[in-house]
Parts: sequence; C-alpha cells; structure tokens
Amino acid sequence: MAVAQQSDATLIRDKKGLDAAASRGRALLYPNRTKITVGMSSCGLAAGAGALFTALSNHIREKELDIELTRTGCIGFCQKEPLVDISVPDRRVVHGGIKMADIAALIEQASHGDPTSKRALAYLEQPAPLLPGLEGDHPKPLYDALPHLMDLDFYRKQRRIALRNCGLINPENLEEYIARGGYRALHHALTAMTPETVINQVALAGLRGRGGAGFPTADKWGICSRQPGEKKFVICNGDEGDPGAFMDRSIMEGDPHSVLEGMALGAYAMGADKGYLYVRGEYPLAVATLENAIEQARAAGLLGEQILGSDFNFDVAIIRGAGAFVCGEETALIASIEGDIGSPRQRPPFPAVSGLWGKPTNINNVETWANIAPIIQHGGEWFASVGTEKSKGTKVFSLVGKVKHTGLVEVPMGVTLREIVFDIGGGIPKKRAFKAVQTGGPSGGCIPAEHLDMPIDYEKLREIGAMMGSGGLIVADDHTCMVDIARYFLEFLMDESCGKCTPCREGVFQMYAILARICDGSAREGDLELLESLANYVKTSSLCQLGGTAPNPVLSTLSHFREEYEAHINDKRCPAGVCKNLVKFRIVPESCTGCGLCRKDCPTKAITGENKQAHAIDQDDCVSCGVCYEVCVFDAVEPLSRSHS
Repeated sequence: MAVAQQSDATLIRDKKGLDAAASRGRALLYPNRTKITVGMSSCGLAAGAGALFTALSNHIREKELDIELTRTGCIGFCQKEPLVDISVPDRRVVHGGIKMADIAALIEQASHGDPTSKRALAYLEQPAPLLPGLEGDHPKPLYDALPHLMDLDFYRKQRRIALRNCGLINPENLEEYIARGGYRALHHALTAMTPETVINQVALAGLRGRGGAGFPTADKWGICSRQPGEKKFVICNGDEGDPGAFMDRSIMEGDPHSVLEGMALGAYAMGADKGYLYVRGEYPLAVATLENAIEQARAAGLLGEQILGSDFNFDVAIIRGAGAFVCGEETALIASIEGDIGSPRQRPPFPAVSGLWGKPTNINNVETWANIAPIIQHGGEWFASVGTEKSKGTKVFSLVGKVKHTGLVEVPMGVTLREIVFDIGGGIPKKRAFKAVQTGGPSGGCIPAEHLDMPIDYEKLREIGAMMGSGGLIVADDHTCMVDIARYFLEFLMDESCGKCTPCREGVFQMYAILARICDGSAREGDLELLESLANYVKTSSLCQLGGTAPNPVLSTLSHFREEYEAHINDKRCPAGVCKNLVKFRIVPESCTGCGLCRKDCPTKAITGENKQAHAIDQDDCVSCGVCYEVCVFDAVEPLSRSHS
C-alpha cells in the first residue's frame, strides 16, 4: 500500500526543470497501478470524507494492497459528496455519496482493476483535459452505462478555466500542478514577454474583476504599473464574506498554485515584489493549503529571489482576516493588513495610486488571479472567444438554496439563469415553483421568474437592479417570503457595517427596523414609501460600496415583489407562509394522504391524525413555525392570514 505524499520540491531554474517536475507529477497523477482519490475539501470533509479517507487507508494497509491513496479538492458536485474516484491507467471513475459500508466492496473491485461500482457517476479519460469542457470531444466510454463527466447534466454546459484543476489534482503537491501546465505561463512571461505585453494580453482577454464590481483587470494593472517608485504590492482578496458563497474557498483549497502563479504574473507586469493573500479566518483548510503551497513554491524557486533563473523577485505572505464583511472592500482590506481597524476610506486616491502603506497596490480576488495563467498560456484572444461582447470568459457561481443539485459551477458569460437553475441545477425540488434567484450576495438583488431567460453578464444584471457580485446564486421557491429575505440580508449588513459613515450606519439600521415591522405585522402607514426613499438615499450617500449596495435587496424586491409587501402591510398576511405573526396553517382534508410526515416533524406535536387519514392542526398548540408547510409534498398544508376565520 502506498499513500501519496507531497514531494520534496527540486529547485526549478528553467524549462528543463519544469519538464522534469511535470514528468514526476504525471507519474503521481497517472500511476501505472490503481489509485483511489478522495475529495477532501471543506464540503467533502463536512460530508464525512475525513473518516472515509482514514478507513480506506486502514483497509488498504491491512490487506497489503498495491493501491495508491491520495486526496483532491472540490470538483463542484457538492450535492454528491463525499466523492471517491478510482483510477486505472486509462480511466478515472467518479463515485458519489460513498458511505462507510461501501468501502470494502469499493476496494475489492479496485484491487481487481475494476474502477466502477454501484455508486459510479461518470468517468474521465486519463490524462484528463487541461481545460475540461473546452477541448472538444472526449473518447467514447469503456463502460456502456457510464457517461463522461462532462456529459452529466450538472457539467454539460460548464466550461472550466478557473476551476480547471479543482478535483483533479492533489492540492498539496506542486508537481501535479506543474504536470497540468502549471508555471508554464510564468516561465513564458519571464523569458519571452515584457511587463507591458503581459498587461496587453490581459486587456485583449477582456478579463474583468470577478470580485463583483467587474472593473477591467488590465486597466487596474496599467494604472498601478505606471506609478513611480520601486515599491509596489499585489494583494489577493480571499475574504469571501457573502453568505452562501464558496467559489474562492474551493479554489484556494483545491488549486492554490493557480492563485500564486496568477499573482506572480501580475507582480511581474506591475513591478511588484511583494504579495499578500488576505484570507478570512473561517477558512482554516484554505489557509493550511496555501501555506503548504507557498512553502513548496519557495523551495522550488518559484517564489523568492531570481524566480525561474530570471532577475524577477517576488514573495507572498498570508494575512488572516477576522471575518469582517466590510474587509472585502479594497481600502478596508488594506487597513486591516496594516493592523488598523478594517474600515473604508474615501477615494481617490485609489489603491492603484496609493494603497498599502501609501504605495501603489493592486487588489484582485481569488477567481481573477486563477484566470491569469491560462490567459497568458493560451492568449488573450482565446479567453475573449468565450462569453459576451462586454463580459468575456467564464464565471464561477456557487449554486445553493431551493435547487436539486447544489454545488460549484463555472459557465461562460452569457448563459441564462434558466440554464443554471434548471439545466445544471436540476430545477426546484418537491415539484415547487421557482420564485426568484438572489445574485451578488447580501448586497445583490432578487431576480424574478420573468428574467429567467436573461443572459448573465455584468450589464444585464445591473439593468434589472441586481449585480454579479462574487458569484453567489441563492435560489428561492414559492415557499420563500421576499420581504423576509430582504430583512435577513439587511440584518446581516447592519451587523457588518463598520459604522464610519452616517448613511450606512443609521440608514441600514432604519431600513431593517421597517422590514422587521412589516414582517411582524406592526407596519405603520407610510412605511413602504419611507423604506423606498431611505433605500435610495443610503445607496447614493454612503462612503463605500457596502452601504452603496446594501439597499439592493430592498429595492429589487420592492420592484419585483411589491404585492408581497402590500399583503403584509394591508392584509396582515404573508403569502409565502413564513412570517409567524402573520400566518397560521391548516391542513386541507381533501389533499391530505395521511402520510404522517408533518405529524412526525411538528416540534410542538400540534398535528394529530391516523395513518392514511386526513390530519388536523390544533391551533392552540401551533407556533406557526411552518415545518408542516415545508415538508408536505402533497400541497395539503395551506397558509392563512392570522385574521382568517
């Protein structure tokens, strides 16, 4: 039995050294024996992958089997975790939902060279494509009933650039990254490109910042590169504070060197010699993975002095953030790195002119940096050939909420929300109706069903009062109250406001207070008009974009779901059956099958009834928690206004 270990990095000074490292990496990625790979990102570990890995290791050791055991990051299909792959020399078979009871049979088949099991989902050819979904047709399957990974509905419309290595390599091994083309772009830039040429390729690619604002990356780089002085900085924003977002975390955990190589290319283009990875403290696995990657890159001569035998010097340090959402804003992030309170400052000057310690500084988020090496390696025109006229390339989204298949998806700019929610995500569970999708995190907007066929890019989202944000997509069904959704996000933003400027500090608090009144049935006359007026004022008067975008959940829900607000205020009714003070529930006898699900899950035992007979709710014991309404698959539970007789 062999458990894959990270290799001792050999100093790499030139293309010959990269070739040698790639050869060693390929031997690890595609060994001439059976290999088992366990998805060990945060989502996998949460689903029990750690215990599975230990059990697999013990079983292989006890049986003295010649099977290699290793780990990988998140391949995106979080709904199917824990994921375990079995590789033979020409195929890698992905298995989903593996349980402890499956281990013995899984290893038994693997030991006989059979990579399939009853939990097999799909196969990947070996060697795997460098850019899955972007490199043409794949070979026909060896197994009649087993599709290629990119033929699964979840992956069919995906194109993986930023996520190109996630779920395919061991993120703890530098040489596996090099085997898949890693650090070739940096070598090419240092030996054949000027800093200006690198920036020109990024401009030709049309890459825009993936952190939310969508500012052209090459423009930021160009401004920073033209500033006088020898000291400049590049920063990777890995704070990712949006609820429901985990795009950056998955890249840092699954492909850390893609971020480091991107930062090194940016530093070369802008004349910087120092970089900082600002990672939120709630991401311990990402921090540990990055620390290991930095140590390996330094040992290999890919960070530090005279990188790849050139006169280019660049090193990276990790700064752990304390979890303040406002530190996702550039100037607040800089203040935090400097050891000050993380609060924004007035701009200009912009960080590209005067940033960290007053020096020219460029900040991009994790996904932006992960796109840089492929752009330099394959050319700006290649990247620009994907996407829309003004929004080039792909975008990574975390697909969560009321959707069948949650996970991480990377799609070309210009796909529609319908394609993401229904074709990739599988639609809404329990045969319920789609109501809205919330994009752009807590500062984003809620998009109704009428815009499902709208192509997703920066401009289109702004036109309807939403925003791209970092890439969180939270799907809501018809059991979701849009007033409550706005209240939830305003509560989050109220807590996260730094308090430096009055419009945000006081305005967000007052908006939340109005929403809370509406939800609990104590709204006052004129509250709706006051809420809208206040939202517009906060939007135009706040110091930074936390306050500037905080009203988006309010304004977008008012625009698209105003009738829900009016029902709460005028009729004292919550149409979605969520707001406890405004709703009570009854079971419709004609629709109830007596399945007992609601009775079983009711926390106050307010539901009575015999099996296969209509149930009833005792209103004296009911606390209007809505559990019965949520679990009923027969639409037999009906929400009513509290005033309903």
